[in-house]
Order: sequence, then C-alpha cells, then structure tokens
Amino acid sequence: MTQTLLSFGHGFSADALARILLPQGWRIIGTTRSEDKAARLHQAGIEPRIWPGADMRPALDAATHLLVSAAPDDNGDPVLAQLQAEITARAGQFAWVGYLSTTGVYGDHAGDWVDETTPLAPATKRGIARVQAEAAWATIPDLALHIFRLAGIYGPGRGPFAKVRDGSARRIIKPGQVFSRTHVADIAQVLAASIARPNPGAIYNVCDDDPAPPEDVIGYAAELLGLPLPPAQDFATAEMTPMARSFYAESKKVRNDRIKDELGVRLIYPDYRRGLQALLVQEDGT
Repeated sequence: MTQTLLSFGHGFSADALARILLPQGWRIIGTTRSEDKAARLHQAGIEPRIWPGADMRPALDAATHLLVSAAPDDNGDPVLAQLQAEITARAGQFAWVGYLSTTGVYGDHAGDWVDETTPLAPATKRGIARVQAEAAWATIPDLALHIFRLAGIYGPGRGPFAKVRDGSARRIIKPGQVFSRTHVADIAQVLAASIARPNPGAIYNVCDDDPAPPEDVIGYAAELLGLPLPPAQDFATAEMTPMARSFYAESKKVRNDRIKDELGVRLIYPDYRRGLQALLVQEDGT
C-alpha cells in the first residue's frame, strides 16, 4: 500500500523530509496558501492543496501519516481550528502524526540545560501559543502524536552568509546568551527515523550538540568568507525589531540525547561549524 503523507503548512522542514520520502515511493500532499508556492510544490513532485480553501476531506481520507508545520495564530492552531472534528474522526487511521513545535516552550533558563522532561515555562507569546497547540493536539484520542521541539533552524537559503557579505550582519552581544540550533537536514532525518519507528506520545528535542552564543556563529561565517568580523553591538542599545529582540528573551542549552538513544540518529551536522562549512560549499556550488 502506498504511504501518503499529508503535510499541513508545507515549508522548509517539510521540503527536506519530502526529499527523503519521495524517492522511497511516498505520495505527499502539501498545503500552502499561495498559487506560486503550489506550482513549486507540484514541480517537486508534491501534490499541492491551496488551504484554507480546499476541501481537505479527500486528502485526509488518503493520508496514512500527518505532518503539521503550520504555526499557531491568534485563533490557536489553524489546522485544529478548521479540521479537528475531521482529524478526530480518522485518528485511528494515521500510523504517525508529527507536530513541529519549538524549544521556545521551555522559556528562559539563564544558559542552563533543558531536556524533554523540563517543565514548560515559555517567556514569549509565540512560546505560549506553542504550548497551547501541543496540548490541543494531545487531547485527540487515539492519535499517534509525536512532538518535535525544534531549535533555531538554518540550511540552504537560511544561513548568515548573505548578511555578512552585504555588510548588514551584526554581532549582538548579550552576556551569557546562548542558543541551540539545527540544520534542516537533521530535522528531516529525525522525522524520517521517527516515521520508521513510531512511538505515539513521544516528544523529541531536535538540535545539534553545540549550543553557542549567536555572535560566535556570525563571526565564524565571516571567517569562512575571509571577510572582516561584523561589528559588535550591545544588546541593550542595539536597534532591533520587536521580533528580533524577543529571541534574546530566552537563553538555554538544549539536550538532544533522546533522538540519538531512541531513534538511532547520528547528526549530519553536529555543530554549527560543520553546518556552515557545508552550507557555504552548497551555496557557492563548489
């Protein structure tokens, strides 16, 4: 039987997973809000659905697996807001359901370590919304739910090199600030490993082995490019958008032992240095 993944809010991470599953013969149906994105999905071998708008019942009927990447909005989780009854009615049909959350659910830990058992204490509106969305998905009976808490995502087209090259990069200095991050290829391999070894109710942190201050990452990108170190600016006085500033409200290091011990994952990019090296080669085509 053909395995069919229905991917809600099909984006960067879902694309990376699709590149693993499509060669294995999977059927993938992906939702998007735009006609342009729908055309791109079609070219990649993914069946697009413009949603909200499309009748999703036929896709839900066909699905053996669900992936939810759509972020919460002011009305909560957008998939459940429109389709909770339909999903609940089919809960037993899905072999695996993946919900992509964020390590922001843990809140601020002043640079200390967190793992999947750490109490949730989000410090931002986004983090609070994710906690609520996780809980809402967990209320659906008989749903084979797996929650993936993603650290800061980077990958092709989402790296620091463009800003370093054009001179707009800054090293924002906030003493004690540390972030975890993850390459999109590692997100994809974690999801694929979980699909192959379902464990309903499981929660996984998805991040690399090397939490680091953000200014170190920018500095290393400049070093790889052979360009001057971007200027340092104090966080307290730096001009930043409210969104950018909010990312500095939390400082923590995230443990990833569970993806290794339970899923047997061996990270492709276990630290940002190797990740950026590979990204530069890929972006330059050399």
